[in-house]
Amino acid sequence: MPNDNFILTTKDFAMLEALRDNPPGHHDLLLPLIRHKIEKATVVFREDLPNEIASIDSRVRFRVNGGESDARSLSPGPASWPVGMFLPITTPRGLALLGLREGQEISYVNTNGDEETLLMEKVEYQPEASRRESQALGQDVVRLKPQPVLRLVSGGLDRRQGPISVVPGGFDDPGPSAA
Repeated sequence: MPNDNFILTTKDFAMLEALRDNPPGHHDLLLPLIRHKIEKATVVFREDLPNEIASIDSRVRFRVNGGESDARSLSPGPASWPVGMFLPITTPRGLALLGLREGQEISYVNTNGDEETLLMEKVEYQPEASRRESQALGQDVVRLKPQPVLRLVSGGLDRRQGPISVVPGGFDDPGPSAA
């Protein structure tokens, strides 16, 4: 497949535009690839993204320069933990993977200034495909309901006491004058 066929969601495209306007540390290496992807991308809604395309938060399997296969999750920004699990799109390798189709290759310049050829082998997980599958099964996307921060107790005022001391025989708050 040619290197000039990228498919991006509207969200992924917007992130690339933000990177173009405010590039991270290695902007001299990333900027040409960012511009190339923006110029050549086909932009689709997340519902229309084919299952075999790498998007942000996808877990992908790939090879660099014909080496061993590696799997990572594409992340929107730097991730320091857990080590080896994420590949940020703010790195040349992560950016190169974004928008690729299974079986597609791309060549780019890495952080050492060397050219690498990357083969996108497999999209193991794609959030957009997972969402479509859940909806097809009749399962709504589960949204966590925020838990209340304050718990009201009936009759709580009836048992109210004075200030509670954390030190025996006294109150340890020196007040605003101590600040």
